[in-house]
Amino acid sequence: MADLLNGTEIQERATQLSGWTVEGKQLRCTRSFKDFIEAIAFVNKLVAPSEAAGHHPDIEISYNKVTVNLTTHDAGGLTEKDFALAQEISALED
Repeated sequence: MADLLNGTEIQERATQLSGWTVEGKQLRCTRSFKDFIEAIAFVNKLVAPSEAAGHHPDIEISYNKVTVNLTTHDAGGLTEKDFALAQEISALED
């Protein structure tokens, strides 16, 4: 099981992520797209990095908006795995 990060570690890592916020024990980002098709295309891009990391986001889709939530459920909060996957997801948007 991955080790939980402390508050200082979380804040340090969060400053390195653009568009992500720390909400309780989760990292969260919401992206807006032109339409539903583009939103789903973005969600489909999350599959490969999530599978490769063995770490899967919670995803909410509302027409053209996608909200991605990351937390390490078995650890009970944020770990390095969450920040690593957030960085990979952010790179998909470039």
